[in-house]
Amino acid sequence: MLVPKRAKYRKQMRGKMKGNATAGINISFGEYGLVSEDMGWITSRQIEAARRAITHFTQRGGRLWIRIFPDKPISKKPAEVRMGGGKGDVSEFVAPVKRGRVLFEMGGVPKETAFQALRLASHKLNVKTRIVDKEELL
Repeated sequence: MLVPKRAKYRKQMRGKMKGNATAGINISFGEYGLVSEDMGWITSRQIEAARRAITHFTQRGGRLWIRIFPDKPISKKPAEVRMGGGKGDVSEFVAPVKRGRVLFEMGGVPKETAFQALRLASHKLNVKTRIVDKEELL
């Protein structure tokens, strides 16, 4: 799973997520991409599940680029613990995603294979997505 090697601060606040993505909105490396149409947090487990779905379907053919990284720590308190006592321990890492952000890119495979693989990957994510090719986003 993807986790940051080191962080300046161990815990973060939740923050606000509004508006559309301004960074990572173009297909830069591959020919086909998976673009989010929703806002949300994508966990490192979901990214790994989507990556595995793509590589399994393409039988490790072509090339895959993961354009998001889970660098936001999410803390949780244990079950049945009373209020107070400070903030909980870090339980997982997430990647905050806005509308229009390219999540995955693919190249080196036929269009039908890429679209099918990205469709399978989209089922593993908790945000609504659409599959695009490079000409569509230009």
